[in-house]
Amino acid sequence: MPTASSWPSFDIPTVDLWNFMFESPRDCGFPEDKVIYRSLDDTKRYTYAEVKATAKAFGNTLLDGWNWQKGDVLCVFSPNDVDYALIVHGTLYAGGIIAPANPGYGAKDLAFMLKNSGARVIVTQKALLSVAVEAAELAGLSKGNVVLLGGDESHSPEATHFKQLLKPDQQRERPCKIEGKDLAFLAYSSGTTGLPKGVMLTHTNIIANVLQVKHSVGHNYSWDKDKILGILPFFHIYGLTTLLNQPLHRGLEVVVMPQFNLDAFCTAVQRHKTTFLYVAPPVIVQLSRGPNVHKYDLSSLRMLTSGAAPLTKELVSFVHRKFDIKVNQAYGLSETSPMTHTLPWEEWWSSVGSVGKLFPNMTAMYVSEDGKEVQAGETGELWVKGPNVFKGYWRNEEATKNAITPEGFFKTGDVGFQGKDHNFYITDRMKELIKWNGFQLEGLLLDSPLVSDVAVIGVHSEEQHTELPRAYIVPVEGHKPSEKLGQEIGAWLDERVAYYKKLRGGVRFVDEIPKSPAGKILRRILKGLAEEEGKKEKRQAKL
Repeated sequence: MPTASSWPSFDIPTVDLWNFMFESPRDCGFPEDKVIYRSLDDTKRYTYAEVKATAKAFGNTLLDGWNWQKGDVLCVFSPNDVDYALIVHGTLYAGGIIAPANPGYGAKDLAFMLKNSGARVIVTQKALLSVAVEAAELAGLSKGNVVLLGGDESHSPEATHFKQLLKPDQQRERPCKIEGKDLAFLAYSSGTTGLPKGVMLTHTNIIANVLQVKHSVGHNYSWDKDKILGILPFFHIYGLTTLLNQPLHRGLEVVVMPQFNLDAFCTAVQRHKTTFLYVAPPVIVQLSRGPNVHKYDLSSLRMLTSGAAPLTKELVSFVHRKFDIKVNQAYGLSETSPMTHTLPWEEWWSSVGSVGKLFPNMTAMYVSEDGKEVQAGETGELWVKGPNVFKGYWRNEEATKNAITPEGFFKTGDVGFQGKDHNFYITDRMKELIKWNGFQLEGLLLDSPLVSDVAVIGVHSEEQHTELPRAYIVPVEGHKPSEKLGQEIGAWLDERVAYYKKLRGGVRFVDEIPKSPAGKILRRILKGLAEEEGKKEKRQAKL
């Protein structure tokens, strides 16, 4: 029988996000002049009231300037910026759908997304304008449909800044009724196994997830005491929910960081006295090993929530000892808005290694390869069901049918087991299963003093007719890649694992580990690299 959440259920409002954020009683009664979004350099900030007024004005701009209709799509192609939320909620006010795009896209990738989503307008920054214009042309959009956001509001011949287009507040009713079941976001997946798919997330999906966080661990922070440093990318649903939508509902201030850099990060914590962070594991690794971290005052930080990949107890312990910061683990996917599990802060230490307990209003189970539910302690694929589970994949009925069961369970593709303490564990990916545990080896290798970052994949051995573990490693600063260094790392691991877990596929050094915006390793890229290396080795062997 599927497991129900151990947290009490709650009622979810049947409204759209605009009504939830701006027309309903404010959570905890925070004042309208509470600052919600602040730029890293403190030159720009928006209060709750300013977010509402400016977003509404932008919504009116869409309605009047583009004859905006319910269900029209707007693409935001930008790194993190304090203007981002205004564009998002203005579009939602006008009945539109937001399709956030990775600012690292080239023109062809962006054009694919524009075409696939059917976006009518693209909002970007000046630094990305040339890419946006080229992509718009490839997708059949005119230059007049490219709009700017960001701090540089000066005139550009190719696009106009959204603030120069704003329609002042008009006393009129919203032209269409938006319901909770309507689409709010098209969150394109990172494409770890192929072309990105548009994940259809409704207003109810996002509202549910914001409230699931509140009703599980939300009592640990408050609008008048806590401040978040926004380092997760806003274009990913992890950042959209935790840094744009949750703070707006809870009255929490977010200091917006355009991109992560360790020294800039430490400077921001010291300057703004931020108390809480949502991060991916690489940030925690850098924090624990950064050579200059000790120069900064990070004493305001008291909590970190990490997602995307498991953390080892050694790493969590080290960060806590060094900085007196509690670190808990969370889990989720784009398809679940995104969070489904988190560790209660009361168990942050006792349950290290698990992704925590299932969110309120959800049920879940682990399922064997033949589709049967397994018992607690047995390994299987995690299936989840709840109000935060997506509607399906955009214009892809086959993928939707394969991902969601007739009973409404989403097949996550992640493998693990449930402990007797109601905590859930993730150990691997269904599509990446081999005879050893890649997640476990990565966690162990991150404890090595020689390893800054790592990914482990299986490489096929013609001699042994099986896959062998190979580590792609970014060495710590001061250690140059060499055969000797690879041997030292391999020997270090050999002392800690059984024979079949040893790096029999070798060690390769790379400048960085390819990852999705949420911090998940893009193993398909490493698989491709391994295939090319294999072909090269065969050619050399023939010489």
